[in-house]
Amino acid sequence: MNYETKGASPFPVAQLHLSQNESIQIESGSMIYHNTKVSLQGHMNNNGKKGLGGLMSAVGRKLTSGETFFITTATGTANDAELAIAPSNPGVIETLTLTDQQQWRLNSGAFLAMDTTAQYKMVQQDVGSALFGGTGGLFIMETAGTGTMLISAYGAILPLDLNGETDYVVDNAHVVAWSSQLNYKIEAASGTFGFKTGEGLVNRFSGTGRIYVQTRNLQALANLIQGVLPKES
Repeated sequence: MNYETKGASPFPVAQLHLSQNESIQIESGSMIYHNTKVSLQGHMNNNGKKGLGGLMSAVGRKLTSGETFFITTATGTANDAELAIAPSNPGVIETLTLTDQQQWRLNSGAFLAMDTTAQYKMVQQDVGSALFGGTGGLFIMETAGTGTMLISAYGAILPLDLNGETDYVVDNAHVVAWSSQLNYKIEAASGTFGFKTGEGLVNRFSGTGRIYVQTRNLQALANLIQGVLPKES
């Protein structure tokens, strides 16, 4: 993927440069502009499945993870094609490299774009994590294939590198992506479901690999706005 980031943070865009017949998959609704040398085609977010199985897969992804029902494939119709995309949330754009040795797990809403040689699938969490966790509900996203993937976050993205000696505990709402080789579990921050500290539930990561965390919390913003809205009489 050939791209450059334009615009000042926290509102950057990714400008993709495509050659003729080169294709990129992008999040539905993320396109800002292109230079008329790009063809956009929407299709169900069904992980390559066809027919009724593909329809049910797309519906399942929407219901279980909050992903969009459709995904868009952008194809260059000539050389020097340009396409600008942006996430829906205010924050930075980060690059993930997918190789045979390195794959990632993503929180729902993190995906922005990827090479057509890469893809992601939904992976079910254990029942306890699914019921009480904040990293995608019943399912999280797991990458496969090779290439480049663009992700986005609310606020800045900070990398945390684990060396196998020290665990990291990250609030669920701040987890963006993490190396698939890392072990993780969801637990209470303290007391009963973390209510004593107000932190709620957290992810405990162990092993060797990288975690990407976002510096802001969309749920906290929603609660802040709700607190200042006029109450119904």
